[in-house]
Amino acid sequence: MITAKTLPMTAGELLDMPEDGFRYELVRGELRKTSPASHFQGECAMSIGISLGAHVKTNRLGKTYAAETGFILGSDPDHVRAPDAAFVRSERADAARDAPGYFPGAPDLAVEVISPNDRYAEVVEKVADWLDAGAQAVIVANPRNRSAKIYRSAADIVTLTEDDVLKVQDVVPGWRMAVREIFE
Repeated sequence: MITAKTLPMTAGELLDMPEDGFRYELVRGELRKTSPASHFQGECAMSIGISLGAHVKTNRLGKTYAAETGFILGSDPDHVRAPDAAFVRSERADAARDAPGYFPGAPDLAVEVISPNDRYAEVVEKVADWLDAGAQAVIVANPRNRSAKIYRSAADIVTLTEDDVLKVQDVVPGWRMAVREIFE
């Protein structure tokens, strides 16, 4: 029996897809469809994004990006992920300003907010993708237990509770946010 092999999708093809109300990522050439964020997931992501964005803009540290912004993490096959929020330092953001399509490379900081239908293995895979592509830190906020984790590597993970303060001083100097504020 002869079977047809599906060719991997490219970042350009993903960018040209018509809007249909879903969110897509390209994982090593494979198109993955996810549901839009729940309202609470979106609220938590926006809380982090507002705090992070205001600090970054006030201090001219770089650029922040909203959910749905694609970052090209690899090619051949193309690999495009979209965090719930992201930060890129000024020099990298300026260098990529005229790049067409998705941002070339990983953000310096990626933020993921766990949605009700996310599986733990998928979250871990996405964190690994960000770190492997060069992100210096990944924040994962978990509305289920009102906690956050800061990943620097697979072995360097800091778990924070509502009583702690979220900060990644070496990546975003001076930015601090009470974990409790993410979920209020």
